[in-house]
Amino acid sequence: MDWLMGKSKTKPNGKKPPAEEKKLYLDTEFTKIRVVDFDLKELVVLPREIDLNEWLASNTTTFFNLINLQYSTISEFCTGDTCQAMTACSTIYYWYDERGKKTKCTAPQYVDFVMSLCQKLVTDEEIFPTKYGKEFPNSFESLVKKICRYLFHVLAHLYWAHFKETVALELQGHLNTLYAHFIVFVREFNLIDPKETCIMDDLSEILCNPAPLPAPVPAPSTPASAPPPSSQNHVTER
Repeated sequence: MDWLMGKSKTKPNGKKPPAEEKKLYLDTEFTKIRVVDFDLKELVVLPREIDLNEWLASNTTTFFNLINLQYSTISEFCTGDTCQAMTACSTIYYWYDERGKKTKCTAPQYVDFVMSLCQKLVTDEEIFPTKYGKEFPNSFESLVKKICRYLFHVLAHLYWAHFKETVALELQGHLNTLYAHFIVFVREFNLIDPKETCIMDDLSEILCNPAPLPAPVPAPSTPASAPPPSSQNHVTER
């Protein structure tokens, strides 16, 4: 079924969401942890000899696999009881079918819809061709944008609802690096409307810059040297 994305800032029952909690993932203790410490833009810039659609297809497929893997590490904690809605900050995401019917679903259901749809698209030879000479469809870029938007929702939910579990598993460095790489990529090719990603701008601005260099270790202090002997002549009494 072809699903359309919808979002709202109210709970499914119509009540306003609770006051925004402290964002643990913004603590310097955690944001400084990365897997790599170089400028990620170097990884996303289109190489001269590569076709744009080929580059988008390769990276989009890779991000789908990595984000799916990252979510799987905490999936046992993301249940219908713990995550009754697909939340990220003050936003709750909903699904709509092709007729515009609003569908209420839990976070794990939502993520399952995302991953199933992405899997279907990236493995469709008519949309993501792998054979030499096969043309990409005219709708390719719009479908890539759709995939990236959905994957962003999953990343945002991981930070908002499952960052504590990620830290407990000592995987925050992987999540930070994956998130930063993804955001730099979608910004480079304008794949997600900034209005969609603005709920995570505070984190994006921190992580999309190269990791800060560690503070220099001060040199060990040397003991004060003895004063040099006086240059004056000494008179010896007889």
